[in-house]
Amino acid sequence: MKVLILCTGNSCRSQMAHGFLQSFDPNITVCSAGTEASGKLNAKAVQAMKEIGIDISHHTSDSVEKYLGDEWDYVITVCGGANEACPSFLGNVKNRLHIGFDDPSHAVGTDEFIWSEFIRVRDEIKAGFWKFYIEEIKPQV
Repeated sequence: MKVLILCTGNSCRSQMAHGFLQSFDPNITVCSAGTEASGKLNAKAVQAMKEIGIDISHHTSDSVEKYLGDEWDYVITVCGGANEACPSFLGNVKNRLHIGFDDPSHAVGTDEFIWSEFIRVRDEIKAGFWKFYIEEIKPQV
């Protein structure tokens, strides 16, 4: 089973989703990429995942170009920008899905509010990808 998670910058939401899905089942090949990859991870996303025992600090922010020639069971977009760009994804894909989330890196306000947005989105990503895992992947493995 191979899953590619796409976002625009591949620094935050797709990285958290990648970490969660891999933690649910280490036998799944999970990669994440960006349609306009930033080349770095969002430090608050790394911290939010570390807080619950998932280390994504070793992940890399890669361009979707790296994966275009590969075969995927699922390509999942987690933001609107990547969802709009996804039809141009030329890879061999069995299933395309969109599971969208707010971008916590766009949160404005106090440090406490911004951190709470990272936690809220992290928890929403966990719930969304757990539902995907239980409904789509677990029956197949």
